[in-house]
Amino acid sequence: MSRLGNLGARLYRGEVGYDFIGKRKFWYGVSILITITAIVGLAVRGLNMGIEFEGGAVLTTPKTSASVQHTTELVEKTSGEKAIVQQLGNGGMRIQIAGLDTDRSTEVKEKVAGDLKVDPNDIDTQLVGPSWGEQIASKAWLGLGIFMVLVVIYLAIAFEWRMALAALIALIHDLTITVGIYSLVGFEVTPGTVIGLLTILGYSLYDTVVVFDGLREGSRGVTKQTRFTYSEIANRSINSTLVRSINTTVVALLPVAGLLFIGGGLLGGGMLNDIALSLFVGLAAGAYSSIFIATPLVADFKEREPQMKALAKRVRAKRLKAEERDDQDGYGPQDDPQGQGAGPGGAVVADPDDPDGGDTSGAGVVGPRGQREPGAGRGQRRQASSRGRGHGRPSGKRR
Repeated sequence: MSRLGNLGARLYRGEVGYDFIGKRKFWYGVSILITITAIVGLAVRGLNMGIEFEGGAVLTTPKTSASVQHTTELVEKTSGEKAIVQQLGNGGMRIQIAGLDTDRSTEVKEKVAGDLKVDPNDIDTQLVGPSWGEQIASKAWLGLGIFMVLVVIYLAIAFEWRMALAALIALIHDLTITVGIYSLVGFEVTPGTVIGLLTILGYSLYDTVVVFDGLREGSRGVTKQTRFTYSEIANRSINSTLVRSINTTVVALLPVAGLLFIGGGLLGGGMLNDIALSLFVGLAAGAYSSIFIATPLVADFKEREPQMKALAKRVRAKRLKAEERDDQDGYGPQDDPQGQGAGPGGAVVADPDDPDGGDTSGAGVVGPRGQREPGAGRGQRRQASSRGRGHGRPSGKRR
């Protein structure tokens, strides 16, 4: 088995693990800091909306020897509007001019053709009206709202309302970070960007549901035992799916990274950046939020319930009693930091020597005749084996 596979198996069995729930305040702080940065960038710089949302013209020229910078200066001087120029693979130019109407587009087209020394009839012109862009924007917001509502309803029915609320907060967290990075980087927002956002929200939800499913299975009958608190079971659920989450995220990020950095960067396919950036940032943020945000939030919500508070109190009392008994017997506390006695995925497993529902404090076990035998529990000393006792010594028996 590979080293990563061995680690995944040990995480699944609970032999090793990272305390995600215990350090949740630190990760909450990191998320808040990133979110504030994204919101400030969005408020200061705003979004670079494409012509599909603002309206304008797109001119596609044949092969030309002019540079992108020269073409940009020429178009902006001629139209009086901001222009985005991208060089195509065949040597032509794709010129986007926002706020350009039909009459002025013809004038700009002829001027650009003369300066670039190409035939005006060879320049393809596409016009987008502002009303059409407003319709696209409104439908995008409507689709996003419907998606969020359906997510909350599904999770509330399949799991519970606390998990639905935590998943909704995680999705808003991912969306805010992705949009904020778009604002800071200055990439153009197009319908492809909207498609990318909806895609990464679906991926983030999928990753969150996987962890929630393990948590639901592991927390069944949680109040009927005194081994673990709800937060400890939630932490085991995260660890048991950690390697799986990392593997799926890396596999998904590799082709998107190739699309963004190689296709959009090295090869100059700038039109790929609008969807590639949203996918790359969103996939990473979705994996982060499902581990560090969604499940810790569920644990916070559940730990406020009276029955979970009572469970945590019973668990602490039992552990304190066990430590005192171990000290009296002359042994150090037999700690169980990784949850010995819990099944894969954090599931609570009944102790065969504990008819009281998970009490492993060492108060005693059931003897062969059904009596409770004291001292046979956790703090019991192991008797040394008598095998070989007196080996090589006279037995004292006369021959």
